[in-house]
Amino acid sequence: MIDALYIGASGMFAQQSSLETVANNLANMNTPAFKRSQAVFADMLYRESALSSPLADSKLQPVHLGLGTRISSIDKVFSQGELHETSAGLDVAISGDGFVEVQQLDGSPAYSRAGTLRVNEEGLLALANGLALNPPISVPPEAKGLQISRNGTVSVVMANDSEPMELGQIELHMFNSPAALQPRGDGLYLATELSGSAQPGKPGEEGRGVLAQGFLEGSNVSMADELVNLMMAQRAFEASSKVIQAADEMLAMSNNLRRN
Repeated sequence: MIDALYIGASGMFAQQSSLETVANNLANMNTPAFKRSQAVFADMLYRESALSSPLADSKLQPVHLGLGTRISSIDKVFSQGELHETSAGLDVAISGDGFVEVQQLDGSPAYSRAGTLRVNEEGLLALANGLALNPPISVPPEAKGLQISRNGTVSVVMANDSEPMELGQIELHMFNSPAALQPRGDGLYLATELSGSAQPGKPGEEGRGVLAQGFLEGSNVSMADELVNLMMAQRAFEASSKVIQAADEMLAMSNNLRRN
């Protein structure tokens, strides 16, 4: 019965982490390009206990008792979010797979699907947080009518010209296992050993998505699904607490046997 206390506690701890995951999903339901997380559970080690009662013609077999559950991982689900038209020239959504690469302040790369772009203080095309796209695309101050094609070509019309001038190319990066990317916050992800290295390429090629100017990708959070997950986590948490309560009552009964 002592094991039941620890098993119930492990279930409560795991469901608490699951509840926090659901809460974070719901809190970011309106965050552009947010990708929902899901908790993955795994059973814990098994303890070999006393031998079971054998049948007449069978050998003794040990009994293996599980010791509870734990959170194995919290994975990102990179399904496509709905595209919303904004008509803003610097809003660009990724329709399909892929990430844009940005250079962080320490020079290391990070990856994002956020599509709210702007021109930063250095005159480079950047995310809303000011981190410049990589490879860098410099936008002249006198440029007007910035256009981003489906395949990532960025062009502008200069003040005294009528023909568009090409400035650069937005690349999309693919990963062997995007679910293993490390979320950093602010819509950024870092590559890990499990995700594999980034594989750059032009939008629309080799399974990469295409760009949609004037659109933003919404989150892939479904309120209905998250509320169902919320109720399931709550019920599982309640059941684990009932296990602890029942084990405590049985221990109390055992302690009172000698007194009676």
